[in-house]
Amino acid sequence: MAGLLRLRLPGQAAASWRNWAGNQHCSPAVIERPLTEAHLQDIVKKAALSGHKIRAVGSGHSFTAIACTDEILVSLEHLNMVRHIDTANNVITVQAGIELGHLNNRLAKAGLAMTNLGDIVYQSLAGAVSTGTHGTGVGFTGIAGQILGLRLVTSTGEIVDCSPDENPELFRVARVGLGVFGIISEIRLGVEPAFNLHAVEAPRPLAEVLDNWLDDVADNDHYEFFWIPGSDAVMTKRNRRTIDAVNRQPKVKHFVDKIVAENIGFGAMAKLASLKPSLIPKFRKMLIDSIGEADFTDESHRVFASPRWVKFVEMEYSVALEDVPEILRRIDDAVRDAGLDLLFPVEVRAAAGDDIPLSTAFGRASGYIAVHRVKGIEYRPYFELVEAIMDEFDGRPHWGKIHFQTAATLAGRYPEWDIFQQARAKYDPAAMFSNDYVDRVLGTVG
Repeated sequence: MAGLLRLRLPGQAAASWRNWAGNQHCSPAVIERPLTEAHLQDIVKKAALSGHKIRAVGSGHSFTAIACTDEILVSLEHLNMVRHIDTANNVITVQAGIELGHLNNRLAKAGLAMTNLGDIVYQSLAGAVSTGTHGTGVGFTGIAGQILGLRLVTSTGEIVDCSPDENPELFRVARVGLGVFGIISEIRLGVEPAFNLHAVEAPRPLAEVLDNWLDDVADNDHYEFFWIPGSDAVMTKRNRRTIDAVNRQPKVKHFVDKIVAENIGFGAMAKLASLKPSLIPKFRKMLIDSIGEADFTDESHRVFASPRWVKFVEMEYSVALEDVPEILRRIDDAVRDAGLDLLFPVEVRAAAGDDIPLSTAFGRASGYIAVHRVKGIEYRPYFELVEAIMDEFDGRPHWGKIHFQTAATLAGRYPEWDIFQQARAKYDPAAMFSNDYVDRVLGTVG
């Protein structure tokens, strides 16, 4: 079986892979970049025959080691085409490696839009759904909840289609599957006619925001806010769906707010603060004092997402919607008690519950609390402090963002954990799609 896999020979340099944030890296024996589904199928078949493990990666935007392997890494970067757009039924079929930004542009040209989006669109679609990426809006599920069908190459090299009507058992678990059921090759996604969002961005006092949390998420289609622990000011973003025409911010204001302030200016502050931490209180005050107001209407995908030039690492937890204010008060107290000086805002969002076994929103309307550190700054003390609070509220970590949980600590937080594990043992009994991260958070197969 010589030549079956192009694994490195003794003394041959390994391939190298690094994620977007630069905090995860690995040296796979080989990195495969299939050009077609048939090519992908061939790669998986050969891996199965030779007994090698295999992991898939999209754009590498996860902060965990979910994609890392020292055996076969399959990049889906070339499987990025739009297969079919059904404007009559609001359905789009795309290859799994398509990036969300490119998908949004294609949808807009067809007069369609995704129902919900996060604030970053660098991820591949398959990576986003496999890790449970969501967006905000308590009336809307995360992206995985909008999937109508999946096409996977399973551990036998077989191509399997699944949907609510075809292989429904696999469909339920594979939508947020952490890549353990096979490599997704195509996704059929429910979308909707293009819509605009009326965005109102304004500062508000923290106490007022926390007291009105449930009312605000109910009264706005897509609501979120940003807050720096240790401060009393919050930037709120209220986005409401509208039939009103586009009325964008003036180009100069948009450039100053989104490019200069949020990227160039903040990046410079973060860099200087990493070299001289004593500057953080001064910079934090500058950021809080610079919070301004904005009122504009634009296409949904242009409002949901913002450019992000400053690289960072992130932890995010899902909790019961009603617990968000208490958790944030606890985080504020803990940060002050620990004497942590923070510059990067916490992002707070909400989403509807769903029925996907390992979705962080399974069975409950959820609040999402995300904490960040700029790349290169020690994050562990801050993240561990936050995670200890999340543990008290049965928090569920985003699968693609940093956390310190294990299968033992997570199993009780997911009512259908055993259903997921049974499906995993059925579709990947030899654990071909596992790696160290997967084994840590899910346990070993069987």
